[in-house]
Amino acid sequence: MSSHQSIARAVRRTLLLAAAAPALAPLFASTAYAQAPPQSGEGTIEEVVVTGSRIPQPNVEGVSPVAVISSEEVSVRGITRVEDLVNNMPQAFADQGGNISNGSTGTATVNLRNLGSTRTLVLVNGRRLPPGTPGGTSAAVAPDLNQIPSSLIERVEVLTGGASAIYGSDAVAGVVNFIMKRDFEGIALDTQYSFFQHHNDNGVNDLVAGRGFATPSGNESDGGAVDATLTMGTGIADGKGNATVYLGYRRIDPVLQSERDYSACALGASAAGFTCSGSPTTGPGGNLQPYSPSLTPSTAFTVAGPNGQIRPYSAATDAFNFGPYNYYQRPDRRYVLGAFAHYDVAPQAQVYAELMFHDDRTVAQIAPSGIFPQIYNVNCNNPLLSGAQQQALCGQYGLTGNALANVSIGRRNVEGGGRADDLRHTSYRGVVGVKGEIAKGLNYDVFGQYGTVLFAETYNNDFSITRTQRALNVVNVGGVPTCASVVDGTDPNCVPYNLWSLGGVTPDALNYLQTPGFQRGDTQQSVMGATLSANLGEYGIQLPTANEGLGVAVGAEYRQESISLRTDQAFTTGDLAGQGGPTIGVNGSYNVKEYFAEFRLPLLQDRPGASTLGINGSYRYSDYSTGVSTNSFGAGIEYAPVADVRLRGSFQRAVRAPNIRELFAAQAVQLFDLDEDPCSGATPVATLAQCQRTGVTPAQYGNIVNNTAGQFNTLAGGNLNLKPEKANTYSYGVVFTPQMLDGFTASFDFFRINLKDQVGTVPPTVSLSQCLATGDATFCDNVQRGQAGTLWFDPNGYVVGANTNTGTTRTSGVDTELNYRFDLPGEAGGLAVNVVGTWLKNFVSEPVTGLGTYDCKGLFGPTCGTPLPKWRHKARISWTTPIDLDVSLTWRHVTKVGLDLATDQELLAGTFRDVDREMRAQDYFDVAASYTFRKAFGVRVGVNNVLDRDPPLSSQVGSGFGNGNTYPQVYDALGRYAFVALSASF
Repeated sequence: MSSHQSIARAVRRTLLLAAAAPALAPLFASTAYAQAPPQSGEGTIEEVVVTGSRIPQPNVEGVSPVAVISSEEVSVRGITRVEDLVNNMPQAFADQGGNISNGSTGTATVNLRNLGSTRTLVLVNGRRLPPGTPGGTSAAVAPDLNQIPSSLIERVEVLTGGASAIYGSDAVAGVVNFIMKRDFEGIALDTQYSFFQHHNDNGVNDLVAGRGFATPSGNESDGGAVDATLTMGTGIADGKGNATVYLGYRRIDPVLQSERDYSACALGASAAGFTCSGSPTTGPGGNLQPYSPSLTPSTAFTVAGPNGQIRPYSAATDAFNFGPYNYYQRPDRRYVLGAFAHYDVAPQAQVYAELMFHDDRTVAQIAPSGIFPQIYNVNCNNPLLSGAQQQALCGQYGLTGNALANVSIGRRNVEGGGRADDLRHTSYRGVVGVKGEIAKGLNYDVFGQYGTVLFAETYNNDFSITRTQRALNVVNVGGVPTCASVVDGTDPNCVPYNLWSLGGVTPDALNYLQTPGFQRGDTQQSVMGATLSANLGEYGIQLPTANEGLGVAVGAEYRQESISLRTDQAFTTGDLAGQGGPTIGVNGSYNVKEYFAEFRLPLLQDRPGASTLGINGSYRYSDYSTGVSTNSFGAGIEYAPVADVRLRGSFQRAVRAPNIRELFAAQAVQLFDLDEDPCSGATPVATLAQCQRTGVTPAQYGNIVNNTAGQFNTLAGGNLNLKPEKANTYSYGVVFTPQMLDGFTASFDFFRINLKDQVGTVPPTVSLSQCLATGDATFCDNVQRGQAGTLWFDPNGYVVGANTNTGTTRTSGVDTELNYRFDLPGEAGGLAVNVVGTWLKNFVSEPVTGLGTYDCKGLFGPTCGTPLPKWRHKARISWTTPIDLDVSLTWRHVTKVGLDLATDQELLAGTFRDVDREMRAQDYFDVAASYTFRKAFGVRVGVNNVLDRDPPLSSQVGSGFGNGNTYPQVYDALGRYAFVALSASF
């Protein structure tokens, strides 16, 4: 009998995760209430540590529900990207991952309860994973799951709800604890190949063809991935220790949006349905709009021929289809290396160490850069201009000779191809410590941890704004068009950019204009901690009505976080046209000293009417070098009137201190989306009195130029005066383990999280609209008008959107799980059924205190972002045969979601087309099988999304990790996923 079988039989009646037959465990993940206990002898169970507690417990029951993803779940899903594994849980929502290209940080993160990845604490073996990257946004410092090799995962424990009193800052939405394989003996090789297959037959493909673009058709097989891991382990000194070493390699091939019918075009919407839409920044003819010397706009035109012919620009036919260039799956290459070791140096002391290394490189490609709409100066005697173009730019305004014409240019670098963001992350993590039992029931653990992530970014194929202006100012030198900057010596390398005739752009011009951007940086994290835990029942400190004594744990931790990001001149000055503004380096650090305590007290055990009654509590005090301190605490109760039914409830006050990027990021002008400035145009939407509140003068009113691209300036960045966020989290649940139905468990847990003092921004659109409507200085002070009253023409015009403490979020719902495992008659093996689901009751946001709330339950869209379905579940039935063959069928369901604009909620309602009203419900079916032969060899095969379901589509997926007209981190966006894996162990 194996050790796992012995354990399962010993705790069969008391273990809430019913384990009627451990042989049925493969292909099955379930909710548990602690880590699986180690065996110390036949029928004996050592005390174990429950995720969410530092007190060793004599059983595997805890007050807070912990969802467990087993290593078998990793195998049956064929997962090579850890974020895909976690996102399959109904408690997790889409975040950074391998299917995100536009806006990608190159990392993979986890987002519990949709409260953001920065509010989910990620642990490895109970200790923090280092911050993900110094680049990107404030959320980018969330731990990068690429650091974790999937094949080394023993299990993943997901504790939802606040846990700050136990683990410290960031555990507002919960904790994801990756328990890695240790104590391995022998050699094991695990290899896997996977790919996607899709049949292109979606009706939107006709829209692509209608616009004259290439259309995918027939069957596509692509996105291949290879993953291989070698694990080696050996015992030390007759069982006194173990050393386990692993190394792995992963390569993922790219998939472009052009390879799928439903993503080959950027969708728009009309009354008739979807349209093949795009961007007004187009190519090769461009979108050129002349402006008078007083910046009054004229009719936009596009270049229509090789001799400079022009015609009016038409959005219906000339908008640029940017979809095909974007990656639907980014290429990725990763190496991992690590070791876990421990050794008993004395009966009271075990030393241990963990070493982890990863190097990951990926490319996030999006549509070409170029000249994005802003006003440039073009000299009227430019020899590259045709007569019609000179008339449009200069003649109609009476400009001649070397006078400079104002023209807004929107033209893509179609000759140079897409922007390619080369992102590389290299991490090192080390833990050393010593733990042991000082005396009976008295344990200690002292450790030190260091982690660092090195970041390198090379952004290719962007355009230099400075060089573009020089390349547009061209004069005639002996019959040769020559940059004026060459003539006057300010830039001898300048090459004219001939966008004025189709086919006029030369390779030399591209070599001059295309400019790479470089960023380099790192994050560092150091942690030192000590914990002393005691089972005081060993010393008689227990209630006479209980069988177990008081358990306590006390400890202290010191943690230091630092960030360093260095950007080159192109990034720092905002000279890269495709970035939407400057990216400025960041430097900063802070430290925190923390002290914590926890207790667990059984009140009644094995008493009439009370099989179990117990309470627990926890407290943590944190003192930050930034000048703030926090208190977090929690309390819980569990009550089982009989062994078959257990009630549990808990309260947690969780906190999250601002992270290093939220504090120290430099403030810089970026872009935000707005259809139009209400104070722009000849007849502004807003009145003069209203516009004066935003800084518009009477002379400017009626003469302010609108940005036709719908993008305006915001001043974004960090804030050293931020205070910690606070959250109250509640959980109430019931667990059924009826003894009359052996192998069956059911749990239902209600959760509620109320988050306040959120670190975020006052949306620029809110500041502008509230200033116009009310004149409140709180909002009007955020609006700074620039040249000629604009909010986009120059960097001195913007709406402040820097980090601040504002707004609240509250969410609630019910998590449920059903498990049933039983033996089939005769020698037919056994079946296991598992259903895990989450019902979302509400997700209410108040972005700015006092301005109203809205509920995103069951919605998606421009405001709500990522879909928040009312119900999601994963149901699996597994058959374990007596011939070492395991087979499973999984049903994944996501209910339909509606467009936020289509609701009657005042803060959400807006203009929309009926085709975007909702994204339909999705049902995915997965099959998998594994077979073991000669005891040492195994093969696994599987197909996810067997029916090749197309993802639901919408033209309103621009925010909340939307990509390719859908949400690829939510839905299966690439078709069927097939995998085959081989393993060998010796």
